[in-house]
Amino acid sequence: MKKILFVVAAVLALSSCGDNPEETMIVNGKIKGLKKGTLYLQHVPDSVLVTVDSVAINGDGNFSFTTKLMSPEIFYLYLDKKDNNDINDRITFFAEPGTTTINTDWNTFDTTAKIIGSESQEKFEEYKQTMTGINKRNVEIMMKAAQPENQTSQLSIDSLENISNRNTQRGYAFAINFALNNKSSFIAPYIALKEIPDANVKYLDSIYSVLSPEVVESKYGKELAELLKKN
Repeated sequence: MKKILFVVAAVLALSSCGDNPEETMIVNGKIKGLKKGTLYLQHVPDSVLVTVDSVAINGDGNFSFTTKLMSPEIFYLYLDKKDNNDINDRITFFAEPGTTTINTDWNTFDTTAKIIGSESQEKFEEYKQTMTGINKRNVEIMMKAAQPENQTSQLSIDSLENISNRNTQRGYAFAINFALNNKSSFIAPYIALKEIPDANVKYLDSIYSVLSPEVVESKYGKELAELLKKN
């Protein structure tokens, strides 16, 4: 009986967003251990963060959002845990029409989130995994440079600066190659726009020129075209 009710609820949710399932996104899941709080579904349609929907959670960590989505893009789940702590309260995910399931824990909201359902999200996580390592290396270099014994030696400072520059260049090279190698993924123009917008315009143009027609017509594909026009 519960399964039947769930199916009926899903059908009604889809109907409420229009007749085209290709323009409907469902985000559901569970926040384990959460007793009370408010969960917000957010995105940035232009330049300002906008709340699309919200749900109050009281005693049950299950949640579900249904909204219209014209093109794949980055969305956020923001959790107000009522604990006066702004740390660890936002999950970033690559949204696509269809169903995305996000399960996590209330006290490690963003770090233990398991996200299933979006092909773009899989690529997004693949990209982030390598970039996290590169960024971690930059932090290690900065911490080493801050040590007293290195601050008094110009040779050490120059050496660490060169290492940092090479690591940064490695990050740019990886981002460019990842976008070029995933030309049929909506992640490609997103990387160009949000991760390396200050890269040499010839690299951004190279990324745009290989995008599939569907990706060119997406939100980030159109925004990348505008960026190239400005440059």
